[in-house]
Amino acid sequence: MNGNARWAGGMLAALLLVTDSRAAAPGGIVVAVTPVRQSLARSDDVVVTVTLRNTSHTTLYMPTWQTPFAGVQAPLFDVTRDGLPVTYLGIQAKRAPPTAGAPGHADVVALGPGASRSARVELSALYRMDITGAYSVRYRAEHLQVASRPDGFRPHGLAAAAPQAAAVWIDGRLPRGMPEPSPAAPPSGSGLAFAHCSNAQQDGIAGAVQAGLAMAQDADAYLQGQPLAARYTGWFGPVDNARATTVARHFAAIRDAFAARPITVDCACSQPWYAYVYPNAPYTIHVCKAFWTAPLTGTDSKGGTLVHEMSHFTVVAGTGDWVVGQAATGALAGSDPDRAIDNADSHEYFSENNPYRTVRRN
Repeated sequence: MNGNARWAGGMLAALLLVTDSRAAAPGGIVVAVTPVRQSLARSDDVVVTVTLRNTSHTTLYMPTWQTPFAGVQAPLFDVTRDGLPVTYLGIQAKRAPPTAGAPGHADVVALGPGASRSARVELSALYRMDITGAYSVRYRAEHLQVASRPDGFRPHGLAAAAPQAAAVWIDGRLPRGMPEPSPAAPPSGSGLAFAHCSNAQQDGIAGAVQAGLAMAQDADAYLQGQPLAARYTGWFGPVDNARATTVARHFAAIRDAFAARPITVDCACSQPWYAYVYPNAPYTIHVCKAFWTAPLTGTDSKGGTLVHEMSHFTVVAGTGDWVVGQAATGALAGSDPDRAIDNADSHEYFSENNPYRTVRRN
């Protein structure tokens, strides 16, 4: 490390911040992110300790996948390098809503009054961190759903305190100031390929892809040619020209992806989820156990699952998973339409259109 880099690293270390519990809403979760080391060489892992602490006087519950306690299964952190966003390289999955049950259920993390729990996370396998620079790591507490009972997950429930960013200097493999390499160009052409899929699975997937295409085409046609009524407002909230334009652009891209891009479906996943993707690796979709028992169409269907996953690809719509399940997704449309138009389940349920919402005509 040269002298300037040492000085910058030292300054960043001095600026390391940990969330103050006084910033938490009463009865909320406080999140702290602390680097194990604050100045790193190119060959060093980037390890942080994440601690969630319950400052309330009652047990609080969180979906396991929104915490680091079962491995990182979603973009849990906002990472920047010299002020610029760093690409997330991990998975994004469609899941069922957290299953109610006793504390300690695999779907739910419980923290008793005053309790805390910590986990170590290695970040460089999950985020692009091979360029030299000053990195900032912040836990995305605004994505964390907190409830006072294990089946009470709804948008804008009990709040988690937004942690301040932790600072790390990395002497990376690539020089400082180098632009982050763009994701590989999306594959050209069209068609459907399979990996680790039996003949029967291939047949089922072919039908699901056709169902997903039909849903995307129907959604796109609705957005292009009809007054926006209950079908739109039920999943994306009040009609606003800017938001409606964004949703229309998303579905045009989803339709194009199904119709004109080379889709690969991988059947090797044994997780209880529906499916997952790597957002920067279009157009490969990994289908999991819940996918095979889903109906072809209708709520949480095979076709709708593929629409959900297609929306995650950064070259398509780049959606996130703010909430999951019809109840929470419908509530999100009313409480926060800006997040609804970025929510993958909102796109899925709009495209499935179940329960069916008729079109209002003038």
